[in-house]
Amino acid sequence: MSTTADDSAPEGGDHSAVEGGDHTELRRTLEAVLMVAEEPTEARLLGELCEVKPAIVEQVLASMAATYESEGRGFALVNVAGGWRFQSHESQNAYVERFVLTGQSARLSAAALETLAIVAYKQPISRAQVAAIRGVNVDGVIRTLTQRGYIAEIGQDPGPGQASLFGTTSMFLERLGLNSVDELPSLGDFIPEADVVEQLERGLRIEDDDAEVAAAEVAVADSGD
Repeated sequence: MSTTADDSAPEGGDHSAVEGGDHTELRRTLEAVLMVAEEPTEARLLGELCEVKPAIVEQVLASMAATYESEGRGFALVNVAGGWRFQSHESQNAYVERFVLTGQSARLSAAALETLAIVAYKQPISRAQVAAIRGVNVDGVIRTLTQRGYIAEIGQDPGPGQASLFGTTSMFLERLGLNSVDELPSLGDFIPEADVVEQLERGLRIEDDDAEVAAAEVAVADSGD
């Protein structure tokens, strides 16, 4: 006995009314699937899933996108990279960017952010090289960043020991709203001006009077011995 589309359709997923022009159930299914899809989904695949012609899926999706736009929603249904997906509306980008950056700094410690920045700018880089720059053991921080998907092993050092080399991931780029690490700000932007450096050095420099006091204290301590 052959199995019909209606027999095999999941409960609540009957799209037999589509041929009659009723797209209510199809719209619900498309919304549900696209809500959990991690990447843009082709109309062809959605059509196979719902057992509906891709042309009808395209028509319904376009209608849904127009409806969301007319209702002034904070999200949009867009056709990108050959498929359809939900995304935040471009008019809300400033708030979304603030939310992402705030959430990231709240979840990651200062040590993790420092390590992540070193990996981002120096990749590919080994665990030992990161530790040498930071001056502390970074095993735990590297493990945390790897588990959270911000960095990953991207190769091995050809030298002795063949240490694992780390680099940033697509999730890292997504969180920062970048297409590639080439879009990271130049490190030169963070180097202070010469006068600022001079002020910092002056604050660390031992002045003559301070040096005389320090020498006197040492002499007193020596005489006491």
